[in-house]
Amino acid sequence: MTTIAPEAPAVPEEPRLTAPIPSAPTAPPKLPFWLRPPANRRPKKPRPTPREGRWWIGVVWLMLSVLLLGFVAHVALFGILQHARNQAAGYDELRTSLAKAETPLGQLDLNENLVAAGTPIALLKIPKLGVSELVRQGTSSDITRLGVGHRRDTPMPGQSGTSILFGRQSSYGGPFGVLSALVPGDSITVTTGQQTHTFTVFGLRRPGDPLPQKLVGNVGRLELITADGLPLAPSGVLYVDATLKGAPSETPANVFTERALDPDEKVMATDANGWLPLLFIFQWLAIAAVLTRWLLQKWGRWQTWIVAAPVLLILGATTADCAMALLPNLI
Repeated sequence: MTTIAPEAPAVPEEPRLTAPIPSAPTAPPKLPFWLRPPANRRPKKPRPTPREGRWWIGVVWLMLSVLLLGFVAHVALFGILQHARNQAAGYDELRTSLAKAETPLGQLDLNENLVAAGTPIALLKIPKLGVSELVRQGTSSDITRLGVGHRRDTPMPGQSGTSILFGRQSSYGGPFGVLSALVPGDSITVTTGQQTHTFTVFGLRRPGDPLPQKLVGNVGRLELITADGLPLAPSGVLYVDATLKGAPSETPANVFTERALDPDEKVMATDANGWLPLLFIFQWLAIAAVLTRWLLQKWGRWQTWIVAAPVLLILGATTADCAMALLPNLI
């Protein structure tokens, strides 16, 4: 008897690995021109540090740029807005004092004290030029920044004698910047606490021209003074002389004369006390310029300018305002 041995289980064949057929190389997609890197990119220069001179040159350049921009903005916009605001506030004060019969009529107020500098005393109108300006007591630089100023040693407009008014030519609204367009025969009206007075222009003069005849008797005259020549670069002083129509109003006695007038209230005088505010605001401008230069390296260009630009513009305009306060009181 024979035995049959069991068959061994069939071993499955291993799959044969076949190498993939290499495909033809394809060109990479072409990027738009605004996404392509520059062909020859130069290595970036290292940014300057505060230890290097060019870093501080950038700070100085930034300060000069801000000052120039602030000066232009002040002359073209901020000074005009400041003038309009001061005129509106002063007109409301004058209207109230006229209604209460408290408007000053001379060098002393109702309490027998000197009229405070900057007190509204009259309203000046020149119909031909479209000028309507509030008149305040005093002619120093800080007063003419608010509008037209009345020289304190002269009588009020409409009274016996020559009343003198100062006004700026170009800065802070330039209320007297168009006086050169007046000709003899033009009319000027001034409303005071006594009444509305009308004056007739009889001459324009400059230094060296013949002076008008001296007043004789009970006669009133008005003299308007401003800078002459190019704006912010005057070549002299312009005087407009006008005579009062009709009889002058009652004229109180003067308490002081021209000799007692402060030097900063005379023609083309400057404000000697204006340097301290200028130095104070200039320090803050310098600090802001240094911080801006530092933030440009820490934050980046756009983030820094979004934060720093308004601050620099305000500081630049304020510095320009303090600097222009040092200009003569007629510019």
